[in-house]
Amino acid sequence: MKKGFYRTLAWSGIQKNKKLYLPYLLTCIGTVMMCYIISFLSVSPTFANIKGGTTMQPFLQMGFGVMCVFSLIFLFYTNSFLIRRRKKEFGLYNILGLGKKHIALVLFLETLMIIAITLVSGLAFGILFSKLAELCMLKMLGGDVTFAFQIETTSIVQTVILFLAIFGLIFLNTLRQVHLTNPIQLLHSENAGEKPPKANWIGAVLGVAILSFAYYLAVTIEDPITAISLFFVAVVMVIIATYLLFISGSVTICRMLQKNKRYYYKTNHFVSVSSMVYRMKRNGAGLASICILCTMVLVMISSTTCLYIGAEDSLRNRYPRNINLDAVISSLDVFDDAQTASAEEAIGQIADQNGIRQENVLSYKTAAFGGIIDGNQITFDESQFQTLSSASSLWQVFVVSISDYNRLMGRNETLSSDEAIIYTTKGMSYKEDTIQIGDGAPLTIVKQADGFVDNSVDSMQIFPSIYLFVSDVRSVVAPLMAYKLENDYPLVSLHWYYGFDLPCEDELQITIEQQIGKQLANMDDTVLESYTLEGVAKERAEFYGIYAGLFFLGILLGIVFIFAAVLIIYYKQVSEGYEDQSRFLVMQKVGMTKREIKKSINSQVLTVFFLPLIVAGVHLAFAFPLIRKLLLIFGLTNIWLFVTTTLCCCLVFALLYMIVYRLTSHSYFSIVTGMRSESE
Repeated sequence: MKKGFYRTLAWSGIQKNKKLYLPYLLTCIGTVMMCYIISFLSVSPTFANIKGGTTMQPFLQMGFGVMCVFSLIFLFYTNSFLIRRRKKEFGLYNILGLGKKHIALVLFLETLMIIAITLVSGLAFGILFSKLAELCMLKMLGGDVTFAFQIETTSIVQTVILFLAIFGLIFLNTLRQVHLTNPIQLLHSENAGEKPPKANWIGAVLGVAILSFAYYLAVTIEDPITAISLFFVAVVMVIIATYLLFISGSVTICRMLQKNKRYYYKTNHFVSVSSMVYRMKRNGAGLASICILCTMVLVMISSTTCLYIGAEDSLRNRYPRNINLDAVISSLDVFDDAQTASAEEAIGQIADQNGIRQENVLSYKTAAFGGIIDGNQITFDESQFQTLSSASSLWQVFVVSISDYNRLMGRNETLSSDEAIIYTTKGMSYKEDTIQIGDGAPLTIVKQADGFVDNSVDSMQIFPSIYLFVSDVRSVVAPLMAYKLENDYPLVSLHWYYGFDLPCEDELQITIEQQIGKQLANMDDTVLESYTLEGVAKERAEFYGIYAGLFFLGILLGIVFIFAAVLIIYYKQVSEGYEDQSRFLVMQKVGMTKREIKKSINSQVLTVFFLPLIVAGVHLAFAFPLIRKLLLIFGLTNIWLFVTTTLCCCLVFALLYMIVYRLTSHSYFSIVTGMRSESE
């Protein structure tokens, strides 16, 4: 044969199946483009020179790893639709005299063509849009716009190696399928179908049980520690349960619909339900995949968008004032206002010298320590601190005088020596009537406080905190001062928190912070053992680097997952349209009109294909409490912002979902009614 014969055969195979290959190629190009853009942003030297850039880039590197795994799974999955459609063609080639090694050569040449089109176009678009992505990131980080155009060779190499490996594995998998199937099976593979499966009650019940337990975990988890440790367990359980329910449960639903004579024996229901039962196992797996992707999109976009919009609130939780001082006091002997007055006066003088008046001054002292709550007692068994079972009971405790509480909160509470007011953070609660610290005397809880000033230490930690407001801090913590942890580290640390706002520009705030730092460094260290000085103006860029990186990564991955869901929906409609084409042609010959066919298609969409969107919404609703706990770790406490953002994302995604199904249903209708030839 001529050398160009196999090349022509490979190219004509792609052209004749362009209805299937065009969406596949566009998706591959888009995936390559996204991979290059994420890799480009993660190594671009532009962000190394701006505040927050180096903080953002590790998140994008993590995102590139996610894209690698997702691209492999997704392209394997979508390629299976192509191969199923092409098997009849390969069987015909085999019968006409082409051996399997010749078919392998044709497939190899097709793979090379797809690789060439995908990598050249994907990298071209990636390089083109990488500048736009860079400008968007600079806008989020507040950096100066640069118009220099860069191409990262490292990102190109990473992307090329990744997709060469993926397409190579896909090619080997295709060869395996062709090699293990004889020509007759290949020729009739499209019509082989699946036998109508029986209702699998065991799978359905197992799916309900697993999903119920996952929902129970999501709803009942109270502390962020447990939320982190069980999040991925719950995710895996939901994925498994979703596949079981869509594969087994959807068969049961269709069987129930068939038994309902009023519903089943109607023109627009009879054909659609019969078709679904006939291939329900494969149909259920596809619907489950769509459902999982929809859930991933909704969770990812809603949470990252909420984090970015609420970044300023989270920033102020982390840094309660423009200037924040956390000083460690050397001993209980200097645990009074007089000992820190000199430092407070020196800080005030620096503000006055710069012509700025301090506002919203925050000053209080606390004794801080960690412990495990067991009933109504706080214990300090250090051996339990490292165990997962005790981690959910580990709390930070801050003992504050009632006088500081009254001054800061504008209250007039009075307490006796054996009483306390309590306040808990991170959505946790303390339900006992008394609390005992170590072996000390129990304190009676007389009131649950509604709130207290934000504590930067609490916002940085994933553990919840208890604030104990008592009449005399010394008498409560004095018995604990001799307690030592590992490496002779004291259990209790005494802190003085001092902060204030500055009505001036960020540059002057940074200058004042630097001057305060120098002044504190020159002070007598007999009172302030050590200190941490932080300013919002200085830390804002790094803080936004984290949230902007997560938001941008969430948007990019969300777009990729949406494309994946759309492509799966499209291939489901097209492949099932070809399978149903002969059936509908027979139905048209016996009198079924195109209008009735359209009603049948709409019935099929309304009966099953909106289930993924509905179930994804249910998944998101039950996951809401768990996600909220995880967002608390990032300092996001505005629950209504999360609710509003989630609802908006759901509405926008539902609208997009309906548009996609409208378009793909039209393709299905065109195929089954013969309005388009198969060769298109």
